[in-house]
Formats: sequence, C-alpha cells, structure tokens
Amino acid sequence: MQNFLNNIKKGFFPFIITFSALSVSASAAFYSVSGLSKLFAGASFEVIIMAGSLEVAKLIVASLLYQYWDTINKLLRIYLTVATVILVIITSMGIYGFLSAAYQDTYRQLTIKDNQIRFLDQKREFYEKDVARYDLELERISNNIATLSNAKASSIQVRDTASSTGFRQTISTTELRLSQQRINVEEENRQSVQAKREQVADSLQKYQLEILELENNSEVAGELGPLQYLSELTGVPMNKIINYLLLVIIFVFDPLAISLVVAANFAFNQAVI
Repeated sequence: MQNFLNNIKKGFFPFIITFSALSVSASAAFYSVSGLSKLFAGASFEVIIMAGSLEVAKLIVASLLYQYWDTINKLLRIYLTVATVILVIITSMGIYGFLSAAYQDTYRQLTIKDNQIRFLDQKREFYEKDVARYDLELERISNNIATLSNAKASSIQVRDTASSTGFRQTISTTELRLSQQRINVEEENRQSVQAKREQVADSLQKYQLEILELENNSEVAGELGPLQYLSELTGVPMNKIINYLLLVIIFVFDPLAISLVVAANFAFNQAVI
C-alpha cells in the first residue's frame, strides 16, 4: 500500500510542477505579448504572432537544453543559452511595458481627479471670500440699524416756561423721521445682501460637496492608496516606488517560468527512474 501511494506521489507531483510552469509561462507570455504589441502599436498583430512564437520557442529551448546539455553541439548550446537569456529579457521588457501602461492609466485618472479638485478648490475659496464679505456687510448694516434705533430714543431739551426748570425733555420729530427713513433703507440693504449671501452660500455648498465626492472616489483611491501611503511614509515619489515594484516583478516572473520548466523536466526524469 505504501509503495502504491509513493508511486502515485511520484507520478502526480511532476504534473503539478508542469501545470505550475505552464500557468506562470502562459501569464508571462500574455503580459509580454500584450506589452510588446502596445510598444509597436503600428504592427500589433504581427508583433503578437512573432512574440507568441518566441514565447513557445523559449520554453522548448529551455527543455531541450536541460535534456541534451551534455550531448548537444557546444556552439549550438551556447547560442541557445544566449537566445534563451535574450528572450527572457525581451519577455521582461514586454511585461514591464504592460504593467507600466496599466499603472499610467490609473495614474492618469488620479491626475485628472487632482486637477478637478484643484479647480473646484479655487471656486470654493472664491465663494468662501464672498460669504465672508457679505457677513461683514451684514454686520455693518446691523450696527448701523442699532445706532439709528438708539438715535430715535435720544431726547433733546426745549424751553418750557411752564416747567420749574424752564426746560423739558422731548424727541425731535424731524430727527425721528430721518432716523426711521435711514433704518428703512438699511433694512432694505440687509435683505438685499442677505439674499446675495444665500446664493453665494448655496454655490459654496455645491462645490464643497463636489470636492467631497471626488476625494471619496473609492475606485481610484483604492487602486493607488497603498502606493500613496508608501510614498508619504518613505518620502520617495510614487513613480519611483512603482518602478521598483515592476523591476522586482519582472526579475522574478519569467526566470521563475524557465526554472519551473526545467524543474518539470527534472521531475519527470526522476519519475521514470
């Protein structure tokens, strides 16, 4: 029974390695071909055919070199080794182009959003200044009305022979009438300024809500949020961070695919023994 399980394990594991090798290689080939086709957009279909055939040839050459390393002609072995390394570099360039183009699309959306927020922020500041200016105007009008109201209540002394002092306190009807007229004018001014302030306040609120909606755009913020956090944490520009990340990916991606192809060949050889 133990021997049976060992035989199943011995025969099944190479297929797992092969499946992993093919999945990584297929992913690398897809990203590489897509990236190269964008790089040479003028002949994208032709580039897809060429790059696809080179990707298949690369895996076959890697298997061939492993299987026949000791028996193959030395010059041919050197050429195939160099060709494989160059193909890995070409594939890595395609992957880099594909991923960097995807990042640029997302970064462009972020730039557009930032420009929109900057424009709306200028509008918001303009209306905030208008609201503050109208508030000062309303305060001035209220102070004028309070002053005029106090003037209405102020009394004056007039001669009165019937009074023991010869004078009596009274209110000037002329001053009273003029004060009331000025109060009416100031009330009209206050209503006019208040109406203008309400219009400006509505515009200010509209721009504040638009800014809030753009800042809470979860799609773009979710895609670039980690990179922005790393950029703020390290002080390194976001473009450099994404460049380092892409270099790490391409240095692992295609070399891993080649290594897994070689490992699959090794595993099958061991399964046969």
